[in-house]
Amino acid sequence: MAPAYSPRLILLFAITCALAVANVYFAQPLLGSIAHSLSVTPSAIGVVVSATQLGYALGLLFIVPLGDLLNRKVLMLSQLLLSAVALAVAGAAQQWSTLLMAMVLVGLMAVLVQVMVACAAALAGPAQRGRAVGAVTSGVVLGILLARLSAGVIADLAGWRAVYFLSSALMLVAAVVLWRVVPAMEKPAQVASYPELLRSVFGLLLRERTLQVRGVLASLIFAAFSVLWTAMVLPLSAAPWSLSHTQIGLFGLAGIAGALAASRAGQWTDRGLGQRVTGWSLVLLTLSWLPSAFVETSLVALVIGVILLDFAVQAVHVTNQSLILAARPDAQSRLVGAYMCFYSVGSALGAAAATLVYGQWGWSAVCLLGGATSLGALLFWFATLRLPGALKVPCAQVY
Repeated sequence: MAPAYSPRLILLFAITCALAVANVYFAQPLLGSIAHSLSVTPSAIGVVVSATQLGYALGLLFIVPLGDLLNRKVLMLSQLLLSAVALAVAGAAQQWSTLLMAMVLVGLMAVLVQVMVACAAALAGPAQRGRAVGAVTSGVVLGILLARLSAGVIADLAGWRAVYFLSSALMLVAAVVLWRVVPAMEKPAQVASYPELLRSVFGLLLRERTLQVRGVLASLIFAAFSVLWTAMVLPLSAAPWSLSHTQIGLFGLAGIAGALAASRAGQWTDRGLGQRVTGWSLVLLTLSWLPSAFVETSLVALVIGVILLDFAVQAVHVTNQSLILAARPDAQSRLVGAYMCFYSVGSALGAAAATLVYGQWGWSAVCLLGGATSLGALLFWFATLRLPGALKVPCAQVY
């Protein structure tokens, strides 16, 4: 169906994923500027992030499964070109409604990331699956960091609209590179039609216990992730810190720990350590909210909290994907799409709740929300250990 596994090809996938996922996170450090430019209240501006996540969820459900039906190279190129159009519309938007519709389309096309993750898993053999998924996910993490830092710098120099115009151009460049470099891929022959494909996605959600358990974990950890990164810009841009876009974006560099976790977690999972990685990472995630609570008095404490949170979230995320893809190698695109729907729902709810809670009760309440969500994930994981065979089945089946 596709060319043989190649580290260089996986690197290209990782770079493309970094560019694509950045589109989802550009808005986080720009919320204040967007709100001022379009006359939107601070309590409502989080809807920009939620709109992007809504589009992402729809894309996961209706576009990512196409990787098991269509030629994946054609699918990836189409997503890049449509992303360029959506980003250009977002940058030119003069009305709140126009921006929201554009951001839904941006999120819809950003699921290119999951198409590439499934493709990387398909190219790699069982012994390398976790390593390949971890490598591509490392690119995703670096893309998130790039988004927060570069968006702040560009906005300070040329305004928030320039961020989206530049990204639109990069999507066009990426499309040209993929068209020229990625070898031809055969059309998968696993399902006969698109309706059958979608029905099979719902079937996987109903039958695959690994997907169900790991999906719930994804929704909880990414809700906590979104709570921090969506609300964090508000106290940092206000007194006493009053930081600029660039300065706020620099906090994303603390999340480099997430890239390290992503690159290692896949290898640990290949060795059969999926449950241990999950448990310890969820403990770190819960504890990360303690230093983050002191953001109004200590920026160092916030950096520590960001490092712990990003490391924990990405370690669990890569472990989730590696185990789910190992459970059903014949349905990798559909599995990734279904799993990431949980991620997107959690992220959207976390973003909306974070700005609402901050506007009503302040930063301490935001940390309580994030801590409770993280603790809920830890307790849920612990409860699943009692399910039949949870600790005894082979690595490919452990959830």
